[in-house]
Amino acid sequence: MHTTNYVDTFIEVADDCPVDNAVEPPARADPTIAELHYALVSAAPYALTSDDVVFETYARRAGVPESDRPAAREAFFAKGQPCLRSSPLGKRYGWGVHHDAQGRIALYARESDGYARLAADGQIAHVRAMRSSRSRS
Repeated sequence: MHTTNYVDTFIEVADDCPVDNAVEPPARADPTIAELHYALVSAAPYALTSDDVVFETYARRAGVPESDRPAAREAFFAKGQPCLRSSPLGKRYGWGVHHDAQGRIALYARESDGYARLAADGQIAHVRAMRSSRSRS
C-alpha cells in the first residue's frame, strides 16, 4: 500500500508561486482540486492526513459512493499517487502544508507568522511544493 503522508514535515510554497499572500482558490460549480484541498484542510486543521485529503478529493470528483469508498481507497492507494507537494495550494495559491508527528495536516498562509515559524524550524523536515514551470537554462 502506497502513501502520500509525511511526518514532521513542512511543505513550503513553490519557488515560482505567483502570489505573495495566500489566496483561497476560487469557487466553481464543479470544484477544482485546489478548491477541494483547501475546503477539506481549512475546515479541520490537523484532523486529516494527506492520504485522507488526496483520496477524498479523488472520490468526490469521481463520484465514488460513500458505501464504495473503503474498497475504492484500497484500490486507489494500491499504486503511487501524487502527494500534496503537487497540490495547487502550494504551487499557485500561496499555502504551506504542515504535517505533524501523526501525519495530520494544516495550512499556513505564506505571509503568516505561523508559516515563518515553521519555515525556520530546524526540528522538522522541509520540502518545497513542486514548481509549476520548468527551469530554463
